[in-house]
Amino acid sequence: MTDRPLTAPAAHVPLGGSGLWVHPFALGGNVFGWTADEKQSFAVLDAYAEAGGNFLDTADVYSAWAPGNTGGESERIIGRWLAARGARDRTVLATKAGWDSGLSARAIRECVEASLRRLGTDRIDLFYTHRDDPSVPVEEIVTSLDALVRAGKVRYLAASNIGPERLAASLAYSEREGLARYVALQPHYNLMERAEYEQRLAPEIARHALAVVPYYGLASGFLSGKYRPDRLTPDGPRADAARAYLALPRGRRVLAALDRIAGERGVEAATVALSWLSARPHVVAPLASARRAAQLPALMACAGLALETEELALLDEASSPAANAEEAHCASSVRRGGAASRTP
Repeated sequence: MTDRPLTAPAAHVPLGGSGLWVHPFALGGNVFGWTADEKQSFAVLDAYAEAGGNFLDTADVYSAWAPGNTGGESERIIGRWLAARGARDRTVLATKAGWDSGLSARAIRECVEASLRRLGTDRIDLFYTHRDDPSVPVEEIVTSLDALVRAGKVRYLAASNIGPERLAASLAYSEREGLARYVALQPHYNLMERAEYEQRLAPEIARHALAVVPYYGLASGFLSGKYRPDRLTPDGPRADAARAYLALPRGRRVLAALDRIAGERGVEAATVALSWLSARPHVVAPLASARRAAQLPALMACAGLALETEELALLDEASSPAANAEEAHCASSVRRGGAASRTP
């Protein structure tokens, strides 16, 4: 391998065809108001901004699943942090709607207005449809989103949890009618979850040159390396899913590959896992969350670690989707029953 610094200052990069320039690591806000209270969340946000980060990701339902929450907690915390730090104009703010509400014209409009109030801002830089709503024609969804862009409430549009057919239909309608179009996609994609994205979504992404901001970049924490077959594994909201990955032969192969590269480079496994994502075509910024500021350096270091060709090949081979039916069944169980089934 060639000698070079392990990390280098990471410049902001363009987000697809938008006018947004973002840090190549996106900070997820799904833990704010859940496993991180407001004080802890502020500490994480401060550390991220101080390290050059500017790309915050949240959603209107975060963190409705936590006891006592109703949804919107993450947006409120981020809004109060933006106001307290005077950071709105130097932050690229992404949020989502439609997970619980659906994507009717009225639902989209009302959800955006509510998010704007919670975030304490007059515009959302990147607005995602959180998951597709097949009961609503793409024409209605796209027209409603375009109206928000024209009104200045939303700057750019994106989608998450959408199939290739509906994605293609949405983009075709935008182009045909001269309406605002999706510029980015947020899929479930990491070293343990490759097949769905690479086989079904990647062709449409390449065809339309969409930016990709993958969620669950660390596979519910499994790719951080803290879950091992020879030791007690930590408990936590996502521990069951991570332990299920550990039960897969492919999971153990991936850990071994991460350990090898991380040891040779003198970095953490999480850095290597996110760097692999960063090297994938059209990926602009892997997305991960942090409960504590101390977790951030390993995550943000992915922006400055360029993996060698042979390192990428090692990870590709170790993480290649399983061909045998038993492992495929186990992987399906992880997605259905583990933390990956929670709201991303």
